[in-house]
Amino acid sequence: MLLVGTGDGLVELGAEGAVTGVHLKGRDVHAIAGDPTGWWALVEGAEVWHADQDRDQWRRVAAAPDSTRLTCLLADLDGLLVGTAGAHLLRLNDHGELAPVEGFRQLEGRSDWYTPWGGPPDTRWLSAGADGTRLANVHVGGIVASSDGGRSWRQTSLDIHADVHQVLVVPDDPSRVLAACAQGLAVSDDHGATWRIDDEGLHATYARAVAVAGDTTVLSVSTGPDGHQSALYRRASARTAPFERCRDGLSEWLAGNVDTGCLVAAGDTVAAADPEGAVFLSDDRALTWARVSAELGPTRCLALVV
Repeated sequence: MLLVGTGDGLVELGAEGAVTGVHLKGRDVHAIAGDPTGWWALVEGAEVWHADQDRDQWRRVAAAPDSTRLTCLLADLDGLLVGTAGAHLLRLNDHGELAPVEGFRQLEGRSDWYTPWGGPPDTRWLSAGADGTRLANVHVGGIVASSDGGRSWRQTSLDIHADVHQVLVVPDDPSRVLAACAQGLAVSDDHGATWRIDDEGLHATYARAVAVAGDTTVLSVSTGPDGHQSALYRRASARTAPFERCRDGLSEWLAGNVDTGCLVAAGDTVAAADPEGAVFLSDDRALTWARVSAELGPTRCLALVV
């Protein structure tokens, strides 16, 4: 089953793309994550909602403090972390409040973070490794890491001008970190201590999303923020091999950037959504694809229910 966050609610897609349910109808759901307690969603950029595993009933858990815009979330056994506009990080506390993470706010070097258009940077994405490492990417501010459950943070060595859109810890290898950035795929094999940029085989280097299916890396690439010539690429096991274009079952160019949060994987299954609401599914690690749904409206995020 797929969960699709849209501008008009959270849509459940079952077998063959059939809609099996719609939750939070009429609300903009732009981030979703599961953990042992159930499912978490960011709604309207202002509220955190929660449901148990069957998703029958949703309840509002917390609201953003001081009208702060919420951008991303990370749910795990250490609790819920929520990224915000202005490049801050909040933690859901025992009182149902989103409280600032002071270690993130006090990060050395944050005065260098920026956006190309002159506005404040955002905490764009969060990821966690099986070894307890937490990573956050700032747009634009590189990647920062925590090894104590998200209480204290440090800047990694990746150049902040790499313009990172998504960071991802490889599930079965927490020392390996991937980052979709404007220069291609940034790769670290040592917990973010050193980095290299991989772009061999790509028709362009502007990457907005990355996922890992088994031993295969899947990357969303276009020519820039406008999403022209958007395509998906895959690279199996050999870490130095060039990327291969995903073609079987996909059109020549997708309808805009497959954005951060709209490319997900679990086991051999990969799902992707374009900004117009078309959802594509692969059950063989991005080798072949099928379009399973269309016209869901503006698509914000995806999650696989396994």
